[in-house]
Amino acid sequence: QEVPAYCLAQLLGAFSGAVLVWLFYFPFWKKTDNAEIKLAVFCTAPAIRSPPSNLFNEILATAVLVLAILFIGANAFTEGLNPIVLGLLIISIGLSLGGTTGFAINPARDLGPRLAHFILPIHGKGSSDWSYAWIPVVGPLIGGLLGAWVFQILF
Repeated sequence: QEVPAYCLAQLLGAFSGAVLVWLFYFPFWKKTDNAEIKLAVFCTAPAIRSPPSNLFNEILATAVLVLAILFIGANAFTEGLNPIVLGLLIISIGLSLGGTTGFAINPARDLGPRLAHFILPIHGKGSSDWSYAWIPVVGPLIGGLLGAWVFQILF
């Protein structure tokens, strides 16, 4: 019952953050001609476009994240250290799995800023690459369910 509100809040938060980034980088938009670099400020993009591989990467990265979060939450040994452990977890996922897709690991992390890129008046911004946008949305949704399912089986 509360899930839609949380999803909307995350999407609005990501969109609002992207608007702040747009304001912060305001001088950058006129001095940079490369539309791909402008898009990369807002959302993820694959190093090599291969939808099956990109989707698998997003599923795996998010499954690892959710599985680890559930494991950490179920065990008292990290009590008091959870923020540090979660930060190191996200850094580890980024370093190990982030190179291929930019690791969204949350649909709002890509969709909110991509919507901002689409709506904001950015000089020479080019396409918002909606043909790729489904991967950083669908992949984390599947990965989150997979991570929770694996946790239920193992623990």
